[in-house]
Amino acid sequence: MKYINVVGGGLAGSEAAYLIASRGYQVRLFEMRPVKNTPVHQTGDLAELVCSNSLKSDLEDTAQGLLKQEMRLLGSLLLSCADKVRVPAGSALAVDRKLFSELVTEKINRMANIEIVREEVTDIPGQGITIIATGPLTSDALVQKLQQLTGKENLYFYDAVAPSITFESINLDRVFKASRYGKGTDDYYNCPMNRQEYDLFYSRLLEADTFQGHSIDKQMVFDGCMPIEVMAGRGIDTMRYGPMRPVGLKAPGSKEQPYAVVQLRQEDKDGQVFGLVGFQTRLKWREQQDVFRLIPGLEKAEFVRYGVMHRNTYINSPLVLQPTLQFTTIPRLLLAGQITGVEGYMESAATGLIAGLNAVRILQQEKPVVPSKFTMIGALLDFISNSESKSFQPINANFGILPPLETRIRDKKSRYKSYVGRSIDEMGKFSELFLI
Repeated sequence: MKYINVVGGGLAGSEAAYLIASRGYQVRLFEMRPVKNTPVHQTGDLAELVCSNSLKSDLEDTAQGLLKQEMRLLGSLLLSCADKVRVPAGSALAVDRKLFSELVTEKINRMANIEIVREEVTDIPGQGITIIATGPLTSDALVQKLQQLTGKENLYFYDAVAPSITFESINLDRVFKASRYGKGTDDYYNCPMNRQEYDLFYSRLLEADTFQGHSIDKQMVFDGCMPIEVMAGRGIDTMRYGPMRPVGLKAPGSKEQPYAVVQLRQEDKDGQVFGLVGFQTRLKWREQQDVFRLIPGLEKAEFVRYGVMHRNTYINSPLVLQPTLQFTTIPRLLLAGQITGVEGYMESAATGLIAGLNAVRILQQEKPVVPSKFTMIGALLDFISNSESKSFQPINANFGILPPLETRIRDKKSRYKSYVGRSIDEMGKFSELFLI
């Protein structure tokens, strides 16, 4: 019986394998963990979340909310699992990371036509249809093969993970619960800072010692996941306009907003672990203790996980990928996930859905397909395959990549609503035609 190879058991690989198997075809899903681990994964489970536990906004009139609506229309495995293990996070869809990956692994294991192969893939299979979905932490051996295949040097950047602390160690007398601008429920704990506290934290952060395993400069750090100490180095107020912005947050009974705020987001179902929002870091672990305990409310913080720095790898997709996610010179080879140049959990998973669908169509000797550019997924695929290659950088879902509306709408809220309506209509047509 014919089968399809899926290399990588992360978000994109899990979506691709499940979609293919759901349509009755055999899948060999290769995952090197736990035989060979990465610097940031902690388990051998599929679809393990290694950065934030948030899948971002679930509001219908946001770009991230739209992306999730489209994925649900395509039968996303990950979103069905996420809905079952979600934790309070205001308007965001956040999950208990452990339960999430365990549930995805269980669902994949139940599919009789998916064979999970626990070994490192060091070369691209010479025959058959293959999806490479090895993610930003692709092993060095496979990176070299991809470099040989593309004829171009891979682009790369450095990514960082934020630390997590125990709920019991938070000083509740110094923090308050609220969501920014009152959106959703008050699920975030907020650590307010006055000017003096902020200046002390800023000064100590600049002095802190970091891991210097790589030569890091401005070109190597992706703005969407910038280490907090790199952000601080760009100016004293940079953090106050980023993750520490106080706008839209006021303590109960207070008429004034704080000078700066650090937000804590729940990471597990039982509310025992909280992550520092936007505090990705490469500080040495001892320094993380000393510096982050200067934050009001975290004076005795107990760290469940320290922030770490790791290399992210992605290819120069405009030079080598078609919008169908097929490799330009080898149509039987498809790529999916963050290695293609999309940035974010759901963006990566969405490419897995399209790669899985097109792998099936190639096997059936049918023409591969792409959703309309009026959809968020279609716009993402168009961006990574048709951008200017010299300045190609990872991209998140955002309304700015969608084609303009026929009629200009000045009111932003109304404009976004129109984008969403148009996209959902287009994705509905696509799913009816190609996912029957």
